Amino acid sequence: MALKLFNDSGVAKLQANDGEESITATANGAVKLYYDNAEKLATTSTGVDVTGDLKFNSGYGSAATAYGVRAWVNFNASGTVSVRGSGNVSSVTDNGVGYFTINFATAMPDGNYSVGSWARNNTTTVWNVTVGSLTSLAAPSTTALPIFCRDDGRASVDPTYVTLNIIR
Repeated sequence: MALKLFNDSGVAKLQANDGEESITATANGAVKLYYDNAEKLATTSTGVDVTGDLKFNSGYGSAATAYGVRAWVNFNASGTVSVRGSGNVSSVTDNGVGYFTINFATAMPDGNYSVGSWARNNTTTVWNVTVGSLTSLAAPSTTALPIFCRDDGRASVDPTYVTLNIIR
């Protein structure tokens, strides 16, 4: 094994084997890490891109794959819908009392995602949030998520607080 460090047209390269990238660093640009000549991690102007699974050890003795929140939203459904904060949600559509559509800014890779949610009014009463339409438990799509909110008596309600997170 011969370690090779050189400059190739403004890109510093470190190769553990001849012709096999290990690290590249572009002036005022990206730094890329490779495994067996395949790019795995790259810095960008907005953060870091990882190719493959991101695994970490949070102090529990073994590394585990991290699953990211692909979208989240916190909104007031009472009266006119008002989004307090969101990530990867372009809008929330009010389809009638207790019935909403969460529209994704960037589509999910498929409909096999998990949804965590809760809703409540201004007091401590917690209500149910169900994925689907008012007439059926429709499967989630890649571009939107239909939900409905009901109180304990199963009546449709427009809660003051509705929060969802979508994990995939």
